[in-house]
Amino acid sequence: MLAELESSIGSDVLMGLAQAAGAIALCAAVVALCRWHAVRVEREAAVSMARGLVQMVLVGMVLAVLLHSSLLIGTLILLMMTVAAAFTAARRLQQMEGARLLCFWAIAAGAGTVIAAMLATRSLRADIAILVPVGSMIIANAMNACAQAAERFRAEIVAHVGQIEAGLTLGAEPAVTVAPYLQSAVYASLLPRLDMLKSLGLVWIPGVMAGMMVSGASPVYAAIYQFVVVAMILAASGITGLVATVLLRSRVFTSAAQLALRPAGASTPGPAATQAHPVS
Repeated sequence: MLAELESSIGSDVLMGLAQAAGAIALCAAVVALCRWHAVRVEREAAVSMARGLVQMVLVGMVLAVLLHSSLLIGTLILLMMTVAAAFTAARRLQQMEGARLLCFWAIAAGAGTVIAAMLATRSLRADIAILVPVGSMIIANAMNACAQAAERFRAEIVAHVGQIEAGLTLGAEPAVTVAPYLQSAVYASLLPRLDMLKSLGLVWIPGVMAGMMVSGASPVYAAIYQFVVVAMILAASGITGLVATVLLRSRVFTSAAQLALRPAGASTPGPAATQAHPVS
């Protein structure tokens, strides 16, 4: 029996590698087409595909070992995923001190709140085989929302330095001068998730629903549960986008309520105003 199981696993792995080779070949053809049009992404595409394959194989090996582990192990795995997500999102905030910590707290606030709520309402079981895959989807979307909100907020501020400084000159509170840009950034981070909800079932049938149906669950229940997961992704993205922009807002002004975030090459406030100014 053990020999048959090992043989079956080995056969599945070989089949998966063959399928991966086909996917890589198709991606390589697309990269070659892009290069023909002077879009050079071959290096980044090669690194991304190699990392993605290796990382997913390692994840599969880890999950195979930890499939029946405790809630604590599942929580630790999700925590490590959150740290990795913070490092990834912080790349959008290069040269900003404390960007990784900012992204970690934003992602942890959004994903952590939603996962805890799902566990409390039993929408998500503590079984690691369910907790980690669903939790990882929520964390990944929170990561994207964090990066999109932070990047959009910074871009909006840099593009409207004159308007912000005019408002500060007239005596407006720093938080008031950037409020429209905060709202725009949070909305931009939510828009992909809103479109995802609108197209759910019409344009795409997500993997959770397909997996549940394959495992024998009722198609109607699988469809409802998939809606729950996507709705929770929207909630996590909203919390993350809000937290990220609010934390970033507190870093774009100095202690003298001067705007510290400026276009590249522009002059910055003097040494007397280097402390971050907390904004309510």
